[in-house]
Amino acid sequence: MVRRPVAVVAAIVLLVEAVGIVVINGIMARFVEAQSMSLDGLDPDAMAAGTWGMGIGSGLFLAVCGALLLLMGIRDRAPGRFPRILLIGCAVVHGVLGALTVGLVGWPAFAWMMLVLGLLVLSLITYGGDDAPEQEAAPKEAAPA
Repeated sequence: MVRRPVAVVAAIVLLVEAVGIVVINGIMARFVEAQSMSLDGLDPDAMAAGTWGMGIGSGLFLAVCGALLLLMGIRDRAPGRFPRILLIGCAVVHGVLGALTVGLVGWPAFAWMMLVLGLLVLSLITYGGDDAPEQEAAPKEAAPA
């Protein structure tokens, strides 16, 4: 089956991306601290703290999604309802950010985001209907009048 390797590769990609997001936001926070300039009267320390918070929060979200995918790949079982919702949310975020990166960063970044989106969607689809109970197609009886 192809679903285990896809889930493990997607997990590794998300874990690497989590580290990258934290590092990039850390660099941006350092620049804000070093410039010590305000944006429309905002406190530079608050802006730096917000940048760190956003980086750490985004990194944790990606790390949790990566851990869920790694568990899916190791156990070879479909995720439950809440993990599936987290992974769908992660896929939606990658789709939206991919659309934004075309204009802001360029086509290689767009291709990367779409690759991650494809891995997430493929993982969700391949582990789609494992835990669904099979129902027999029995004809319904007419209700008595």
